Amino acid sequence: MKPFTFERARTPTEAASAAARHPGAKFIAGGTNLLDLMKLEIETPMHLIDVNGLGLDKIEATPDGGLRIGALVRNTDLAADARVRQDYAVLSRALLAGASGQLRNMATTAGNLLQRTRCPYFYDTNMPCNKRAPGSGCSAIGGFSRQHAVIGVSDACIATHPSDMAVALRVLDAVVETIRPDGSGRSIPIAELHRLPGDQPHIDTVLRAGEIITAVTLPKPVGGSQLYYKVRDRASFAFALVAVAAIIQQDGTGRVALGGVAHKPWRVEAAEAEMPKGAQAVVARLLAGAKPTEENAFKLKLVERVLTAMLADVRGGRV
Repeated sequence: MKPFTFERARTPTEAASAAARHPGAKFIAGGTNLLDLMKLEIETPMHLIDVNGLGLDKIEATPDGGLRIGALVRNTDLAADARVRQDYAVLSRALLAGASGQLRNMATTAGNLLQRTRCPYFYDTNMPCNKRAPGSGCSAIGGFSRQHAVIGVSDACIATHPSDMAVALRVLDAVVETIRPDGSGRSIPIAELHRLPGDQPHIDTVLRAGEIITAVTLPKPVGGSQLYYKVRDRASFAFALVAVAAIIQQDGTGRVALGGVAHKPWRVEAAEAEMPKGAQAVVARLLAGAKPTEENAFKLKLVERVLTAMLADVRGGRV
């Protein structure tokens, strides 16, 4: 790990301003991803800004009947919150499907959204990786790609986004609130927060230099059966081969978002019009234009099978 300087911020604006003064600085809260990357010298910030004292650790009702989740709310507390479990069950289920209890105790809402890919080539500094070293190439293309993206890919990157929570927030139409170094704020729909790789896969989000996430807001509850099914290589502490977040209403309509298939949580609202026709019709539109490799083409059928199981479980009253 390379040497770095450190400071504690007292307000979101102070934290953002500090980041603006130190190019390449990183915010640190739980550190469950950043510290690993620093030890491997994948991330080499010269300055760290501790944001744990910003008071952004509350879950509060909004005037329109939704919830405002502070950026520093720990994943364990968010998953256990009675309002989340009752009205946003897909979020609670997604959080419990991710990582271990120890990590959930430390990981924060903002940190979860901003965690970096778990592509093995990204973590291996001996291998070319456009996400880690722009312009060096993508070792996953032509390499071992079973875990990688099947849609929204580019010639520069086929990595997937690792967050389970982000997939649930996408199906819930969450909005991300931020503060900039000048003290101004903005609201970013979760659909627009994460980027597809294009020719700049090292840029994960639309956040600007120094901009810090302060909260995530959820709209008022939409009801329905809210499910999160995750298929992985082992039963716990593993990232998704395929994850499906769904909200299914009694009339057969609903919403679907996917994890483990793209560089960002994947949702195509137009595909949801096919829900009453069944999983095959939905997936045909949801994954239209997919470009899988030989090793991960199974993900296309796996998404359909998982969604089929969800619909059957709802119809059969098993959830």
